Amino acid sequence: MSHFSNIKTQIRNLTSLKEALNDIDIDWKEGPCTVRGYQGQTRNAEVAIAQNNNYDIGFSWNGSEYELIADLQYWQQPWSVEGFLNRVTQRYAYRTVLKETEKQGFQVAEQQKNEDGSLRLVVQRWSA
Repeated sequence: MSHFSNIKTQIRNLTSLKEALNDIDIDWKEGPCTVRGYQGQTRNAEVAIAQNNNYDIGFSWNGSEYELIADLQYWQQPWSVEGFLNRVTQRYAYRTVLKETEKQGFQVAEQQKNEDGSLRLVVQRWSA
């Protein structure tokens, strides 16, 4: 029986996911790669994060989104699973918004980090 847990996300863009991991200083390896789990079990992933205890975390495409895959019994990150996903998701959303607004000709005019950790972006576009 597998020890791996699959946790659904709303992450659909691999480039933005990688940028989000970089933003929060997570060392990751580009896949396809193998995520190591309990008693030598492995799973394939597009992104793998090695942990010091030799049990990995990964993000794997399920056909509609990138799921977090990990043996949660061996979670070894500075944040809880929920805290980790919250940080990754916030930076992923930030990176996605920047890309989409840039495609439409907008630029960031103002950026503010609020006390609650949320971000406020003001974008503008000059028209001729």
